[in-house]
Amino acid sequence: MFHFGNRLQVQVFGQSHSPAMGVVMDNFPAGIHIDSEGLAAFMERRAPGRDAFSTRRREPDAVEFLSGVVENVTTGAPICAMIRNTDIRSQDYDKLADIPRPAHADLTAYFKYGNYRDHRGGGEFSGRLTAPLCVAGYLAMRLLEEKGIRVGAHIASVGEVFDDVYSLFIPEEELHAPGKKAFPVLNDEKGLAMQEVILQAKAEADSVGGSIECAVTGLPAGVGGSSFEGLEGRIALAAFGIPAVKGIEFGSGFSGCGKRGSENNDAIRTDGKKIYTETNHAGGILGGITNGMPVVFRIGIKPTPSIGKAQKSVSLSRMENTELTVQGRHDPCIVPRAVPVVEAIAALAVADCLL
Repeated sequence: MFHFGNRLQVQVFGQSHSPAMGVVMDNFPAGIHIDSEGLAAFMERRAPGRDAFSTRRREPDAVEFLSGVVENVTTGAPICAMIRNTDIRSQDYDKLADIPRPAHADLTAYFKYGNYRDHRGGGEFSGRLTAPLCVAGYLAMRLLEEKGIRVGAHIASVGEVFDDVYSLFIPEEELHAPGKKAFPVLNDEKGLAMQEVILQAKAEADSVGGSIECAVTGLPAGVGGSSFEGLEGRIALAAFGIPAVKGIEFGSGFSGCGKRGSENNDAIRTDGKKIYTETNHAGGILGGITNGMPVVFRIGIKPTPSIGKAQKSVSLSRMENTELTVQGRHDPCIVPRAVPVVEAIAALAVADCLL
């Protein structure tokens, strides 16, 4: 199982083509109400096979709680939730046992596990494993909401097309608006342009990457710690638990590295009751500790490795160069379905720090 968290411990188990996947959560507080319809809607945002921008694999992603939840309320006992895999076509991956896909974990899994690895659908390295991660994240969001803390995200870019960015203080309506849309962006016109980029890549048997912006609002100042206890590090660790994530930045991020301090520093002000900053280049975190402004970060997601174009690879059994054309059902762009997953990991990291 894959482990995350210090106090709030999350363990994900299963593989892409195993009978089921799931998550175990330890130290989750008792008395948190779970809205079953809200959970189903959240899972639907990540689920495959719902539109032209995702894989044709269609899974219901129905969540079964095996322990820790009674009549939709957490009991304080370890929570175990399961999601069954139903739309499996393992034969599509037969030749991948010998010919690894470029830019996928097929090759590194072979280096580590040899011929004992599960190559079907990427096995434990598949984005399918983000489904149980979303279950844990949804529960964490319900816990945070009781403390007045909200989490939201939107597609920041697809290819070279960029969405608008969150405003300075991010009202709740703006934070959650993208998640209520079929294509989760702030600016619908730019969203249409992104969709054209995805469909063009799909028509050419190719794929495209992009980025996601996530924000946490209502988080009080003083959460986190210095050095390895910093909130940035907690979020980053969780973020890289999402397959295809290749980078993360907070606030002005890498663009701020090219500025002068006088441009990138956030002026500190007060209204006589609270302290705030005029800008949020820090992304709400300084020295690993929250400063009371919204926590804002962006993650970069690479293009889907599985594409229909012929690619150079090798035969592991013959140790010869060869070509591979990937069959099966794959997303031309992972970014849209990854938006709720980013919300989930942010909620888990913040909840772990608060507990």
